[in-house]
Order: sequence, then structure tokens, then C-alpha cells
Amino acid sequence: MKVTIVYWSGTGNTEAMANAVAEGVQGAGAEVDLLPVSAAGEEVLGSDVLLFGCPAMGAEELEEGEFEPFFSSVEGQLAGKKVGLFGSYDWGDGEWMRTWQARVQDSGAELIDEGVIANNAPDDAALAACRALGEKAARS
Repeated sequence: MKVTIVYWSGTGNTEAMANAVAEGVQGAGAEVDLLPVSAAGEEVLGSDVLLFGCPAMGAEELEEGEFEPFFSSVEGQLAGKKVGLFGSYDWGDGEWMRTWQARVQDSGAELIDEGVIANNAPDDAALAACRALGEKAARS
């Protein structure tokens, strides 16, 4: 079982979440690749499960400089894939995550769980949810 985590983080909050997700994957015994989006390419589509992490930016949107272009480039190839989402936000009510989940489902992918969100820096509960997402990914 191979799980790939691709994330973008500007302040370190989503990176902390990505690290917790990776801990969950490893703890459940699966192989994990943890990649900042700048190091990711379409080869990630070869993984058994894909986990994407991105904070909300602007008007509750995915980061548009690096993450959105990457996600758009693989979005049309997610059909039949198992996918999980996570990220942090500073304002709003999580609309960006609901929109992102709908995009994943509309692509034909299977969401393995609800997206994990954290307001600003992830607290202990958010980090535990991230580890649980990683464990679920490893068992999917």
C-alpha cells in the first residue's frame, strides 16, 4: 500500500497537518511519500491513495500560485482513485473544503473521509484527526 501526500503551506500550519497525516500512514504500516506541491508531478497518480493538503486563501479558495495549478492538472485523472483532503483556514466557515470535496467527487474519485480542517495552527484535536485520516488512508 502506497500513500502519497501532496501539500502546500505558507505559514507551516498545513505542513504540520501533513506531517501528522504521514505519522498516521506510517503508524498503520503503509508506505508514504510526503511531498510539497513544488516537488510533485503526475507520477503521484500511481499511488494507491492520494492525500492533498492546502489552506484556504483569499475568498476561501485553494492557494492559486502553485497548488491550484497542480491540482487542476491531476483533477481530471482522479476517477477511481481514493482521495483524502486536509488544510487550515483563518476565516470563513470551511466553504473552500466543501467546494474542494465536491470537485474531487465530481472527478469520479472516492473520498475516503470528510476533509480535515483546522483554524489557524492545528490544535491537538486537529492533529489527532490528521493522524486518523492517515491511518484510514493506509487501510483503504
